Amino acid sequence: MRLVIERSELLRALGHVTSVVERRTTIPILSNVLLKAASGALEFKATDLEREVIEAVPAEVGQPGAVTVPAHMLHDIVRKLPDGAEVEIKRDAEKERLSITAGQARFSLQTLTADDFPDLAAGEMTHEFEIAAADLKRLIDKTRFAISTEETRYYLNGIYLHMAQSAAKPVLRAVATDGHRLAQVELPLPMGADGMPGVIVPRKTVHELQRLIEDSAAAVKVGVSQAKIRFEIGTVTLTSKLIDGTFPDYGRVIPQGNDKSLKVTNSEFMSAVDRVSTIASERGRAVKLTIAKDKLVLSVNNPEGGSATEEIGVEYSAAPLEIGFNARYLLDIAGQLEGEEARFLLADAGSPTMVKDASDDSALYVLMPMRV
Repeated sequence: MRLVIERSELLRALGHVTSVVERRTTIPILSNVLLKAASGALEFKATDLEREVIEAVPAEVGQPGAVTVPAHMLHDIVRKLPDGAEVEIKRDAEKERLSITAGQARFSLQTLTADDFPDLAAGEMTHEFEIAAADLKRLIDKTRFAISTEETRYYLNGIYLHMAQSAAKPVLRAVATDGHRLAQVELPLPMGADGMPGVIVPRKTVHELQRLIEDSAAAVKVGVSQAKIRFEIGTVTLTSKLIDGTFPDYGRVIPQGNDKSLKVTNSEFMSAVDRVSTIASERGRAVKLTIAKDKLVLSVNNPEGGSATEEIGVEYSAAPLEIGFNARYLLDIAGQLEGEEARFLLADAGSPTMVKDASDDSALYVLMPMRV
């Protein structure tokens, strides 16, 4: 194998693929990236057996071939090479070494055979559709904060992506919950997604996907089967296993009869919560909302740290109510709202509260109260 490639192309591709490579693994080849040179392109492939990322970039290939080398070490080397450098990559099959040359700098890395590199065979995708990168990013950004990190309830360790009905129209809906809060966001169902199975996309895959679509403006091609999901983002293909479990019937926790409506300027509300929660203990983090006609008093009482209160004006005309929430959770949800006004639909101090963006019906959030 022998080729020449632009340092910037090499670095960009390595940045995309090496993030799925575990730094510590008991299987040596999983620390490596597979390099495959053929007909004017260099293909990179990395995997942790749960996820696989592939990308191909242009290169001047003198001699085709394939080899695997330590991924993070190669990434570090290329990162430290000068901007604009032409990088020559050459494999010495006899010594089982790969040499990397740029100007006067020369490196030699140990290799493992490409034949042993695992393949996360995607298999047949039963449903394929396209979604704008901005729409997919929105689905992820507005739900991923609510993904559970509790390993015992593994079926909550991801985003549930599925087809649903909303106002008698089919939608693609993303839902995440950790048992304390729930986030639900939807958009019109893309062509080709009709009848797709409901799938749970793992937390690590969600994180990876969010990183890959950060700079992308193109449409993302999505392929779904019962066991795997595939995302094609420009020149990068991310394939992942799905969480093998049943997502709970989240509709049961979305309150239907919350008749007390509170409207508040979101930025003002967030600032007030942030200020009073400075006093809250790390363990409790509870903030009490005392709601009366057109008035909201936020208060925190920490026996060890002191107390804080702040009053803000709101739109509220129902019966007075006192209710407590985790301040961090309140800020997480309020931070997702894009409009100026937040709308809280409440029932009583012990029931879940629904939070919506007053100007957007496509997203809703549910928050469990705390005893204060």
